[in-house]
Amino acid sequence: MKNYSKQRQEIIDVMREMYHHPTAEEIYFLTKQRDSSVSRSTVYRNLNVLVQKGMITQIAVSNGPDRYDYIQNRQKHGHIICKNCGKVYDFLYNFNLEEMKESITNQTGVELLEDGIVIKGICNSCKKA
Repeated sequence: MKNYSKQRQEIIDVMREMYHHPTAEEIYFLTKQRDSSVSRSTVYRNLNVLVQKGMITQIAVSNGPDRYDYIQNRQKHGHIICKNCGKVYDFLYNFNLEEMKESITNQTGVELLEDGIVIKGICNSCKKA
């Protein structure tokens, strides 16, 4: 069990250093470079645990593998996903998300279980292509 915690910490350390929204495979390869004993299944299992604990965000990309974002101690931000290439971009916002969630619940009656702002568009590279 101690090895499990050490490997989870390695994954957190890899995520803490990344700002480009890596895939699980990218996280696995970078973690493997730090700890050759880590397995792919360990990385995937720990990514799920870290998402459940709210330490990282899983970003669903419709035309490619999901991406991950380390969220501890970072500014409030949303994500823009390119519908063509699947690249994920951060954007900062300064409105009160809690107020917006309350407004949504009041309008719809839906109890919100998860939140996050995801906008889809076409990036400049894809527009030029």
